[in-house]
Amino acid sequence: MTSTLVYLEPRIAVVIPCFKVAKHILGVIQHIGREVSQIYVVDDCCPEQTGRWVEEHCTDPRVRVIFNTENKGVGGAVMTGYVAALADDMSVIVKVDGDGQMDPRLIPDFVAPILSGQADYTKGNRFFDLEEIRQMPSTRLFGNTALSFMTKLSSGYWDLFDPTNGYTAVHAEVVRYLPLHKISTRYFFETDMLFRLNTLRAVVVDVPMDARYADEVSNMKISRIAGEFLTKNLRNMVKRIFYNYYLRDMSLASFELPVGIILLLFGTTFGIWHWAESVHSGIVTSAGTVMLSALPVLIGIQFILAFIGYDVQSIPKRPLHLKKQHHKKLEHKSTTHP
Repeated sequence: MTSTLVYLEPRIAVVIPCFKVAKHILGVIQHIGREVSQIYVVDDCCPEQTGRWVEEHCTDPRVRVIFNTENKGVGGAVMTGYVAALADDMSVIVKVDGDGQMDPRLIPDFVAPILSGQADYTKGNRFFDLEEIRQMPSTRLFGNTALSFMTKLSSGYWDLFDPTNGYTAVHAEVVRYLPLHKISTRYFFETDMLFRLNTLRAVVVDVPMDARYADEVSNMKISRIAGEFLTKNLRNMVKRIFYNYYLRDMSLASFELPVGIILLLFGTTFGIWHWAESVHSGIVTSAGTVMLSALPVLIGIQFILAFIGYDVQSIPKRPLHLKKQHHKKLEHKSTTHP
């Protein structure tokens, strides 16, 4: 018995989480190109009833409005859209905010690397053009720089920047393997997504874009989320290192990190102890004691830097969805050619 595989055109979906964006949502939908098959407008218990507004004033047949019975946050709203897109058998799912800051005409740029087999997930980066970032508010610029460094440590994607950028696209096959119920549902959503993608060894690519700032109001306050982001990034960093270097696989880097940390802590503690003792007694610390303190610190730093170098080189390079599709083809051949 033989069977012929039928290849269909990829179906692109757009998910728009909505909370207090009734003023901008119709303009966002209007600029979504014909390459998109389905548009999911997720009303996240919006006090402005954005979903009802879309139902009453939008005539685009691609639009489907979904109502969350309770506010789940931007991440929760996106997950609602992901589930609906998977149920409709979409190929690529793009997430665009409803406040008008993201240009829907860039959707082909986000989808292209995924369809060409270069990436599993694409995200916007507003820092490619140095001239354009001058229009970015200084607080956002500083906040994104700090968050980008923390995210590199927690996610393992050292080549990415602008981690809180919510303009994203993902292959549906990758979404099926994500633990959607574990991903953060609030402002940490985009950063947590990168951590989860790395645990799957998915390929993530930045897409250059310009930010548009008009009269929209951001609900995210840097001062309010700084502590939360720091804590969660540290947690994800520890979990990622444990998953990738001890639970899933082991390499020379698996030994370099703990040995480096132990040597650094020992040298630092030993040095501080003898420095305090010298101050208290008035006796100058001997050269041998100084070397016994400095040498472990220097060696420990070298081990930690070696681990970071290995981690940087370990960025996923082969798209996950291609592996899954290849396995499915093999399974299909094995069942149709007994």
